Amino acid sequence: MVQAGEPGSTRPGGRTARVRAAVLAAAGDALAESGMDGLDLTDVARRAGVGRTTVYRRWGTVPALVADLLQDMAEQSQPRVETGSLLKDLLANARLVRETLAHPRQGRLFKAIIAAATCDERTARALHRFYEVRISEWAPCVEQAVERGDLPEGTDAREVIRAVSAPLYYRLLASGHPLDEATAERCARAAAVAARAGVYMR
Repeated sequence: MVQAGEPGSTRPGGRTARVRAAVLAAAGDALAESGMDGLDLTDVARRAGVGRTTVYRRWGTVPALVADLLQDMAEQSQPRVETGSLLKDLLANARLVRETLAHPRQGRLFKAIIAAATCDERTARALHRFYEVRISEWAPCVEQAVERGDLPEGTDAREVIRAVSAPLYYRLLASGHPLDEATAERCARAAAVAARAGVYMR
């Protein structure tokens, strides 16, 4: 999570919350359209219909704005599904990741943020926090599978969840192969088989 005192870290309600929502939506649109190089605080203010000084006073820099956008994305992500079945839980996770990355706007948005994170430390930290939130949200489904006896004791739940989404991000960023439903199912099934075989034991 964004540390207390960082720009955009407060959670007030009312008009301030509406301004934040409008600015973050505008920032996301700008990132999806033009990437990090096209993200300008003045342009974001114009898109959001708020004063330029409001944006500069609250966020101050582009990395601070991106950090707040990532925190908001983590908070707004769909909650974990609990089915009582390891495979069904992993399938739900894989489908959610696939739908996000295959979405015309969200896929471009993630590409832009990941590219920026390779050369901007603050964006990288924000991206790492985003994924830690998402991994922490889904890891309990693996822990519950261990408790049920479906997986070996000592299975690293977080590594299992990472294994589900890693091939999907590879397709988004490297191979260019389709992000289709069949691929998402294959990722989930492969992670489940490997976990049962003890591949992800600590």
